[in-house]
Amino acid sequence: METETATRWLTEAEQCAWRTLLDVNRLLMYQLEKDLQPFGLTMNDYEILVNLSESEDGRMRMSDLAAATLQSKSRLSHQITRMENANLVRRENCESDRRGLYAVLTDHGRETVQKVAPHHVGSVRRHFIDLMSPEDLEQVHRSLRPIAEHLRCQRGKP
Repeated sequence: METETATRWLTEAEQCAWRTLLDVNRLLMYQLEKDLQPFGLTMNDYEILVNLSESEDGRMRMSDLAAATLQSKSRLSHQITRMENANLVRRENCESDRRGLYAVLTDHGRETVQKVAPHHVGSVRRHFIDLMSPEDLEQVHRSLRPIAEHLRCQRGKP
């Protein structure tokens, strides 16, 4: 842990970049969430639906889904309960591990993600992609990829 005298304070340029990243993250997530509201979904709901729709047989172990969505197992359990009540997902026991549970995409959940996905992609385009040139997008990718890789390694999930 750095001592107060050893702290490398952010330069003005570093502070500006950092705060801009925080602003963009908060504002973009707020807007994407707002654009999902007419469908009765949150960003967490949508992320879970997408993960399940892209997985084999529309199912994932709850522990794997928690890791994929960066949620605690407890928080995910509450989220899945809400989504079960909306008939978007269901839980199934794991045959090979009596303690394990799967989250499984229902037919209604699959229909919902298929209906919502074009609107969500449109929202991502309007509020992020279309505001930058292809060169800017490539630069964002090149700049943020090492940070994402570093943070995945910190979690122990490459």
